[in-house]
Amino acid sequence: MIRKAPVSMIMTAPVITLKKTDTLEKAEYLFKHNHIRHIPVVDNKKIVGMLSYTDLQRLSFVNISEDEVAEADTDALVYNMFTINQIMTKNVTVISAKNSITDVAKIFTEKEFHALPVVNNNQLVGIVTTTDIIKHVLNQN
Repeated sequence: MIRKAPVSMIMTAPVITLKKTDTLEKAEYLFKHNHIRHIPVVDNKKIVGMLSYTDLQRLSFVNISEDEVAEADTDALVYNMFTINQIMTKNVTVISAKNSITDVAKIFTEKEFHALPVVNNNQLVGIVTTTDIIKHVLNQN
């Protein structure tokens, strides 16, 4: 049965990652340039946190000003006040590449997550998102 298929079948790999020492400006660039919403934070391929685009938006003063230059200056100022380590989610739930797609869907619905890092032997090997699950379901028809 296809729902018993391993999550490795639908995960994204390789994964765009950040380090705790990277800047929030770099994070914003990666989010926008790659059209993604979640970036695992790693230390030597070991997952230490997760940063979401929503985390950055909470810090930003987007939409306060219609002046793009003032908005960019405000974002830069705010981004310099915080670090990735301060705003990332710590103690991240991870799954194994051997977990089934159904296992992942259950976690998404029970925990209200939108992304999960995929690991093998505590090493990041991929990421699976709710979008991956939806695409998988749509491809089944």
